[in-house]
Amino acid sequence: METLPLFEDFVLDAPPTEGIKYAGSKLKLIPYILQLAKRVNARTVLDGFSGTTRVSQALAKSGYTVVCNDIAVWSEVFATCYLLNRKERKEYQPLIDHLNSVPPIDGWFTEHYGGQPNGGSAVQADGMKKPWQIHNTRKLDGIRQEIENLSLERVDKAVALTSLILALDKVDNTLGHFVSYLNKWSPRSYNHLTLKVPDVFISPVEHQVYRKDIFDLVPQVSVDLAYFDPPYGSNNEKMPSSRVRYASYYHLWTSVCLFDKPELFGKAKRRKDTSDIVAGSVFEEFRRNDNGRFIVVEAIERLIKATKARWIILSYSSGGRATADELNQAIERNGRLLEVMELDYQKNVMAGMKWTNEWIRDADEPNREFLFLIEK
Repeated sequence: METLPLFEDFVLDAPPTEGIKYAGSKLKLIPYILQLAKRVNARTVLDGFSGTTRVSQALAKSGYTVVCNDIAVWSEVFATCYLLNRKERKEYQPLIDHLNSVPPIDGWFTEHYGGQPNGGSAVQADGMKKPWQIHNTRKLDGIRQEIENLSLERVDKAVALTSLILALDKVDNTLGHFVSYLNKWSPRSYNHLTLKVPDVFISPVEHQVYRKDIFDLVPQVSVDLAYFDPPYGSNNEKMPSSRVRYASYYHLWTSVCLFDKPELFGKAKRRKDTSDIVAGSVFEEFRRNDNGRFIVVEAIERLIKATKARWIILSYSSGGRATADELNQAIERNGRLLEVMELDYQKNVMAGMKWTNEWIRDADEPNREFLFLIEK
């Protein structure tokens, strides 16, 4: 097998990106993704599960033409803000200044998600914990209504919403998701919500932004390289699949973007449309099918097969539901595994590199992160 160059020439520099706290963030993977894209001389890249869009931002800033996709509404908003922007940052300053000047009001977000300081306790009189203090939800209510009143163009509205979400992320009372909230107010929750202009940039090429199921999208786009980071389910048999539903983790960002005041349920006051019954992804599926194969592995194989790209980079965690041996078989049936990167998150360095099937030998070790470079 022909091997790609070794890593003596590896460059860890990557352009700065902007985003929220995110359980599935691939921020530390960006330099390695860029290196793999450079090695295959790709020009067009599909980021199929874009999340906070950090990977898409880095690719766009590095000169690639990006097709950015995610099923999350808030991810589409981020992608529109960063990838479709055609203005200098300073041109948005009057809009952001205006939004910061909007008077606070008592509205839907305050009713459901705003809490009193209570001498440091986030547990309210009704026994519920809250993700923000009331002084910030009142600002949120005022600003979000004003964004609606302004009837902004698509990109301008995306910039305003991105600015609002980034600001809310800096004053929240969470560990980075909205499935549960902290018992005691975090120090940052006492700070005042202040919007800033996002770190937008102007690309010399035109990117594309989609909000589609990945299987609906891949037949429609043709690129040099596709990067896939599906929301793998846990391989912990005792952990219900609902614990890893990304739609549940970030339901509040959806509500901020849509401003649809949805029906809520549970202690965290999740959107009803993020319940485990309706919001699951096939990539989070924890069951085997009638043939004994994990459903998620079949989904990955189907995705690789359907993708119109010469090369695919696939992120994989050994803590995911897909077993190493099954995943390896799925890859080899649909292409040639050119390279495997094993990453050490704790040290933030590449721990090693293994060729062909060698990587599966000790795949039962916990929390191993991989990037696979596949040639179809």
